Amino acid sequence: MRKRLLATAVATAATVVLLAPATTAQAHPTPPHPASVLDVLDVPDVLDHGSRAGTAVVSGRNEPGTRLTIDGVHTSSAHTLPVDYQVQETGYWCGPAATRIALSARVAAPSQSELAAQLGTTEAGTDHISQVTGVLNAILGTGWYETKEMPNDPPTQEQKDLLWHDIVLDIDNNYPLVTNIVAPPGNQPPGYPSDQTIYHYFTVIGYDDANRTVLIADPASFGGNQVYWLSFDQLASLVPPKGYSA
Repeated sequence: MRKRLLATAVATAATVVLLAPATTAQAHPTPPHPASVLDVLDVPDVLDHGSRAGTAVVSGRNEPGTRLTIDGVHTSSAHTLPVDYQVQETGYWCGPAATRIALSARVAAPSQSELAAQLGTTEAGTDHISQVTGVLNAILGTGWYETKEMPNDPPTQEQKDLLWHDIVLDIDNNYPLVTNIVAPPGNQPPGYPSDQTIYHYFTVIGYDDANRTVLIADPASFGGNQVYWLSFDQLASLVPPKGYSA
C-alpha cells in the first residue's frame, strides 16, 4: 500500500506533495505531541445531526495524534460502537491507526508505533489488508477476523451483499471493520483532495439500516473530517480492488 495523505485544517500542519493522478499522495506532517500530553476529548453523540451520508460527527480536531472518545449508540435502526479514535501520526500510518481504532472497541489498544511494527508498515505504507487481519486476531486472541477481497470494480451484487452482511454482523458483535480503499477523483469521502487518487485504510464503526449508511472513523482527517456518515453504496464502490477485515 502506498503512502497516505495526512490532511489537516491548519495550513502549516502538513505540506502536501501533489502527484499525477493514480499515483502516491504524500504528506509531511508536523511531528505529533507525545501521547502523554494529548488530551482525550469527548465528542457529541454520533446521531446528534442524523445519519445521512456526508453528515459529520467530528471535524476540526485533526492535529496528528489527537485522541477522541467516540460513544456508541443502539437504536431501532442504528448501531455504532464506542472507540478510542486517534488521528494518524504520520502520513503513512493509516493502517496502524485504523487497526488501533478497531482494537479499541474491545481492548486497550497498542500505540500506532507498536502496531506499525507488528503490521510491517514502512514509509511505503501497509501492503495488504491481510496484514491487518492477522494483527487484529493475534492481539484479540480470536479467529473472528477474516480477509475479504473485493476484486471487481464495480463490485458484484454478491460482494455488496456480503459486505453489508459483514458490517451488520461485526458491529452487532462489537467488532469494527478495517477497510482498505481506493478513492479516485469523483468518488471520494468528505474532504479528500479531489485531484488525487487516495490509497487508504479507515475503520467502519457503525451502521444505520434506515438510511443505509455506515459510520466511518477516518484516521487521515482529510479536510478536517474525523468521523462521518457515508453511504453504504459509496463504501462498496471504494473498496475494490482491495479488501477489508471483518
